[in-house]
Amino acid sequence: MYLLLLAVAPVLIIIIYIYFKDIYEKEPKSFLLKNFLLGAIVSIIITTILYGFTDIILPLTNKFSVFQQFIKAFFVVALVEEFSKYIIVRYFAQPNKEFNEPFDGIVYGLLVSMGFAATENIFYVLDGGITTAILRAFTAVPAHATFGILMGYYMGKAKFSNNRIVLNLSGLVLAIIFHGAYDFFLFIEFIPGIWVGAFVSLFIGIVLSRKAIKKHQKRSQFNSENNG
Repeated sequence: MYLLLLAVAPVLIIIIYIYFKDIYEKEPKSFLLKNFLLGAIVSIIITTILYGFTDIILPLTNKFSVFQQFIKAFFVVALVEEFSKYIIVRYFAQPNKEFNEPFDGIVYGLLVSMGFAATENIFYVLDGGITTAILRAFTAVPAHATFGILMGYYMGKAKFSNNRIVLNLSGLVLAIIFHGAYDFFLFIEFIPGIWVGAFVSLFIGIVLSRKAIKKHQKRSQFNSENNG
């Protein structure tokens, strides 16, 4: 139970943080929970199925090959995981009437991503123990949060744009790029010191996520400054 709490705690902290950043028109808690659970269950199932196909299409045999690890990071792990989150936001959250301001893209992108991260983190922490829980609380979980926020930023713009397809896919691609970069530097651990690149990409992702939050807060139609 203790390890389970350690695995879920950073996820809950990030969710609470984003919930209070939604300052103009909060989302219904029941709908937030549904998105979280879809991320925690459905996106994991989709990811597992797609991994089965990628193992056949892109068999990776040499873990010391930089090229193969690049393919694994960007075109297997990042593409599969972010796509599994994207389709939930795109076809469940975005069409819903509660998705009624650009910031909601960030909220639901984050909730789905945190659902995925919660399930993933539970498996890793139960297997690796307290050290893994602490390490992932400051690395993998915040990383998944940035992927969700960056994707959601563009999906929030897309909901209220005539250029919806391009903006939606821009969010997906950006999440894949940051996810792939983060994983790639970790996968090529056989190159000494290269893992620093993962933390650089995470830092950049956090900076961009904070900017994305502020921009959508200002754009909200519920912001009185936009209705004067």
